[in-house]
Amino acid sequence: METSMPDRESERPDALALRGELRALLMRKIDALPEQFRTVFVMRDVEDLSVEETAECLSIPEATVRSRAFRARALLRESIAREIDIATVDAFGFDGARCDRIVATVLARLPRSPNTP
Repeated sequence: METSMPDRESERPDALALRGELRALLMRKIDALPEQFRTVFVMRDVEDLSVEETAECLSIPEATVRSRAFRARALLRESIAREIDIATVDAFGFDGARCDRIVATVLARLPRSPNTP
């Protein structure tokens, strides 16, 4: 088996920290899935079992495995998207001194008209 060498970018401490944060977020979101979806998601996407193997282990139809796996991924996407939306608002919130600083910088860069003091 051939192993690939990690690139320099992925070895940086900030990249490692980010991957760790993303992994922790994903684990929390998987843990928060309703049990029937979480079980199928883990069996299919983490343990890499086939639809047939998962259906047999859980004694459910293959179509149910497919629909639960699809729904689990959709729930994860929605949940992670909400986290990103919240983080974006927090990261780029305009309040207090930061807002004043940004407005002052923008105003200082605008060209002055002859009628403006």
